[in-house]
Order: sequence, then C-alpha cells, then structure tokens
Amino acid sequence: MATPSLSTIHELTAAVGQSHLLAFWEQLDAAGRHRLEDQLRSFDWNQIAACQQLAASRQHTAAKASPLDLSGARTPPCHSLSSGDPAVIEAGKDALAAGSVGAILVAGGQGTRLGFEGPKGTFPIGPVSRATLFELLFGSLKAVERRYGRRVPLAIMTSTATETATREFLNQHQYCGLAPQQVLLFRQGTLPAVDAANGQLLLDAPDHVAVAPDGHGGMLAALAAAGGLDWFASQGVETVVSFQVDNPLARPLDPEFIGRHRLTAATFSTQIVPKTDPAERVGVVVEKNGITRVVEYSDLPDVLAAERLANGQLRFHAGSIAIHAFDRSFLEQAAADADSLPLHLAHKKVPFINADGQHVEPSSPNAFKFERFIFDLMPLSEQVTVVEVSAAEGFAPLKNPSGTASDSPDTVQRALVDYARRHLEAAGITVADGIDVELDAASILDDDDLRQLAAAGSLPGNRIARPQVVRAS
Repeated sequence: MATPSLSTIHELTAAVGQSHLLAFWEQLDAAGRHRLEDQLRSFDWNQIAACQQLAASRQHTAAKASPLDLSGARTPPCHSLSSGDPAVIEAGKDALAAGSVGAILVAGGQGTRLGFEGPKGTFPIGPVSRATLFELLFGSLKAVERRYGRRVPLAIMTSTATETATREFLNQHQYCGLAPQQVLLFRQGTLPAVDAANGQLLLDAPDHVAVAPDGHGGMLAALAAAGGLDWFASQGVETVVSFQVDNPLARPLDPEFIGRHRLTAATFSTQIVPKTDPAERVGVVVEKNGITRVVEYSDLPDVLAAERLANGQLRFHAGSIAIHAFDRSFLEQAAADADSLPLHLAHKKVPFINADGQHVEPSSPNAFKFERFIFDLMPLSEQVTVVEVSAAEGFAPLKNPSGTASDSPDTVQRALVDYARRHLEAAGITVADGIDVELDAASILDDDDLRQLAAAGSLPGNRIARPQVVRAS
C-alpha cells in the first residue's frame, strides 16, 4: 500500500477547515499516516459540521440547553406487565411462536466503571453460577426457543472498544448456547469531540482524532449500515425489541409486553418502572399535546421532579429503563431519514495532544461530545405504548463497583436471588433462610416452568436447603 501523500490529505483537511490535524504528519511513520488518513476519510463531514454548529450555539452560554416547557405535560397512561390479560398474553405468545420477534442487545460498554477489564457483557454476575451478563441474557432467548420452538434473531451492538473481545468471548463460549447464525454483531458509530473554545476537532494521539461513541441512538444507523434491518426482514421479524446488557432482570421478550405492543397497534412501546425518589437519576416518559417523549433527569427541573399528585405519586413517575419494542417497518422509515434522531451534546473533559505534542489531561470540561438517543424516535411514532414493570421484577442495572449502595454487583446479585426465591415460593418450592438460589435462564422462562418442576417433585420435598442453580428438567 502506498504511503499517503501530504498534498492529498492536506486537501481533505483544508476543505473542512481542519488542517491542524496534520500537525504531526511529518513525524508519523507510514502506518501512522495510514491510520490517520483512514480515520479522516471515514468521517461523515456533513455530520461533523452539524456537531460544530450545535457546539457553536452553546459556546457562549452556560453549556446547558434551554429548559423544556412541560406546562400541561403529564405521565401517559401505563399498562401493567402483570395484568394477566389473557388476550394480550396470547397475542405475545402467538408472535413468539410465529418467529416474528427479533432482538437488539446494546452491549458496547466496557466494565471500566466496575473495575473490570473487558466488555461489560463478560462480567460474571450470577449469584451462584457466576454466569456472565451475556450468558444470563442469552439464556432468556434460549428459553424462548425451548418453549416456542422458534429462534429469536439477536443483533448485538458492540463498540470500537469491545468488538474484538466480544467476538472472542462468543466464540470461546459457543455463543452461550445460541446458534452462531442466529446472532449478528454490528459496531456502534463514533463522533469526534469538538473543542469548546474554538470548535475544532482534537487529536488524542499524533495519528488519531479524539472520538466518542454516538450514543444508544447510534444503533439505528449502525444496524442499517450493517444490513441488520434487512437481516431481520429476511427472517420474518415484524417486531424488534431492544434492551441493555447491564440489566440481567430485563424482560424484553415477555409475551405480555409484546402482546400489548401488538394489540395497541403501537410502532414504539417502552417499559418503565415507577419512580419514587425525585433525585433518582433516570429519565421519565412524559406526554404533552398527544406527543410522548423521554425527558432526561438532567433536563427535568428539580421543582417539577419533586412535584406530586394528590395521591402522593410523583407527577412524572414513569422511569425509563431502556427496554423498547418497535415495528420493524417503523425502524426502516426512521433509518431512511438522517434527521430522525437529533444530536445532543455534553460538556466533558477530553484528553488531547496540544500543539507541542504533549498529552493533556484537562482538569475541567474542555470539549463537547455528541450522541443520539433511541428514545427520541418516540415523537415520530403515531402510537406509543407505555408498560409498567416493578423494579423487583424487571430492573436491576449493573453500573457501579462493589461496595456502592446501588446498582452494584452486590445489589444486582441480591435482586436475582430475591427474584428466584419469590418465584420459587409462589410455585410451592420453599427456600431455606439465608440460602442463595438462582434460576437457570436457559431452561426456566416463567412460573409455568417452576410449577411443572414442583409438580414433578424434582426437588426433594420441594425444598431447597443449599445454594444452587435451579434448572428445569
């Protein structure tokens, strides 16, 4: 491969006003020049111009968007995920049995915040089994296949930082019980950081522009670019659910959730948990003038976050947990429109290389990062359906290191044990005090499996007296 010429690459950077990115060109070897040229040529410069324009509009402000006008807004009506409505449940079961449901797992994050090296999905979290997040979440898809006889196509969004390690993990662990052809990996996009002072792009190495993931909303463009929407269509998928890798209690394939989505003719459905603490750092689903959207916790004024209704419930209590269902055709239409998901920016500390070639770790925010949010598709949907699930039944996020009061390995494992004990005992299987127990995700889909287990007498006396993973026969 010929070494890129300075004149050719200079034309590219000069055309977009970014000639400073070649400051160290003469010091780079051929490999370094190729890396920088490949990165620069891969950029969507129209998109970068939009990022710079957004940054420029905020450079001389407090770096915070204007407050949202939520006068007259309310929490939309919420259906329960435990209503037991037989027609709704049957509709969901029919969809699963027809093989018309696919899934997207958002798994681009690393375990750095947990003090763990590697993709977060490879973090061992099973309270008894030490199974990883991937193994638990993939197990739920295997259990659906076991019950309904149809595979659920799974698209996994990785990132530049996790793609290679994720592929290696899946190969080493035989795709955690799934068929390789059932799984499609695609990589999340990135966007360059912009210097808050002058709107220029930053280098974080002499041969590399500083970039950051483009948010969970980036999954739409990345999935479409990887042929994922066509892949789903070729397998007869009509409904696509999405969920996050850090929540082992996630219930995206619950028949009642899918059935509610289908029977309400929704193009976008979402799960929420009741928010009780105004200070809880979770976005809320709101509705105003017939338009439903998610308002981030940072955009919700404290006085509104704390406002309560006459019954004591928070006015805005529908906490978003990033579990969604979409019509595939709706995603296709949104993917065809480059402006369907707006850019958001955040003022952050971004390490960079200065003009002298020195690495700088800023002590205060110095640049803007950009991302898109998948829930911004809500206002484009003619029908958004909101489904409520209790946190104990469907939300145990893993975000913080051990010893933290919430969202840590300790609290997640406790939630998994409590979930298992509660459902075992409801099925007539007692668990001795102080005993950790875990449900095998790949063989136990719901309480029907546990009731059959109890009826079969597979557990002596239908009592568990030692730590174990409970599996269906």
